[in-house]
Amino acid sequence: MGKRSRLLPAILLLFAVSMDLSTPRTVSAAALYAAAVLAAAPLLSLRGTVLTGVSAFLLDWAMFRYFGYRRSAVAFSELGMVATVTVIAAFLNRLLYHRKMQLQSVRDIAAAVQRAVLPHPPERIGPLRFAARYEAAQTDAQIGGDLYAVVDTPFGVRCVIGDVRGKGMGAVRAVAVGIGTFREAALQEPSLTGLVERLERAVVLEAQQSGSLTELEGFVTGVLAEFPRRGNEVRLVNRGHPAPLLFLRDTVQYVEPGRPGLPLGLAVLGVDAECVDTVPFPEGASLLLYTDGLTEARDETGTFYDPVGRFTGHRYPGPDALLDALLADVVRHIGGQTTDDMALLAITHTPNNE
Repeated sequence: MGKRSRLLPAILLLFAVSMDLSTPRTVSAAALYAAAVLAAAPLLSLRGTVLTGVSAFLLDWAMFRYFGYRRSAVAFSELGMVATVTVIAAFLNRLLYHRKMQLQSVRDIAAAVQRAVLPHPPERIGPLRFAARYEAAQTDAQIGGDLYAVVDTPFGVRCVIGDVRGKGMGAVRAVAVGIGTFREAALQEPSLTGLVERLERAVVLEAQQSGSLTELEGFVTGVLAEFPRRGNEVRLVNRGHPAPLLFLRDTVQYVEPGRPGLPLGLAVLGVDAECVDTVPFPEGASLLLYTDGLTEARDETGTFYDPVGRFTGHRYPGPDALLDALLADVVRHIGGQTTDDMALLAITHTPNNE
C-alpha cells in the first residue's frame, strides 16, 4: 500500500465532520465515521485502527454535543454503532495481518524452491559469461514450467533451456526432473546426442509416473547448447523449441535448426537421427536461449514481439546488460504484465583477460 492510501481514514473523518457541520441537524454522517474505521483495518496497524475508531467515536460524540443531542436515543445508537465497527475493524486487522504473514511464508518457500530448482548460473566459465532471468506471468509467482541450467563438464560447457507442457505443480515437478537429469547426464554423456537421449527417457518416464492418460500428454520443448573447450563454436540441438538468437556485432539472427526436431517425450513419433548443428561463436558474440513467452508477447494491437527487428544495430557489453535491455523493451511493448512465463539465458563469448 502506498503512503498516500494510509491517509484515507483521516480524510474520511475530516469529510464526516465537515458534512455534520455543513448540513441540517437531521442529516448524519454516521456512515462516513464507520467507513473511516473500516478503511483503517487493511491500511493501518492494529494501533492505528483502534486510534481511528476512538477518534471517530469522539468526533461523533462532539458533534452530538454541538447540536444538543446529548442523551438522545439517536446519539446512543450511533455511538454504539461506531464502537461496534471499531471492534470489528480491529478483528479484521488481525485477520488480514495473519493472512499477510501466511502469504509471505508461501512466497519465501516459493523463492527457496526457485533457488533450489533454478539456481542462477555461474557468472563466468572460461571465456563464457552467463546471465539468466525468469519472469512469471502470474503476479507473485516464483516458478512455473520453464527451465534452464548451465553445467561445466569435461566435454565443454553445456546449457539447456526448456518449456514444459502444462502448468501447476505437475509442470514444476517435470522441471525438477528435467533439471536433475540434465545436471547428471551432462557430466556423464560424452556426446550431445547421448545427453538428449537421457533427457528423452526421463521425460517419458515422468509422463508415465504422473498418471497421464497417454505418454504423449507430457512433453518438453527445449534447446541444448554445448560450447567445446577448444574452438569458437557452439553445438545446438533443438527439440521443437523457438530458435535461439545470435547477437554478432550489430546483427541479430535466429539460429534455425538444420532439421526440425520433435519435443522431448515425443521421439516415438519420429524416425530421423538427432540433428546437431554447429554454429560459429567468435569473441564478442552472444547467444540468447529463451522460451516462447518472449516471442509470443503481444502489444495492445496483437502484434507479436520481434527481438530481431528491435535489437538489430545495438550492442551490449555483456549478458546482464542484454537481458536488462530486453526485459525493459518487452515491458514497453506489451504495456504491462506478461501473459506467459518467460525464461531467458544469455551467453557471451569474451576474451579470457576481460
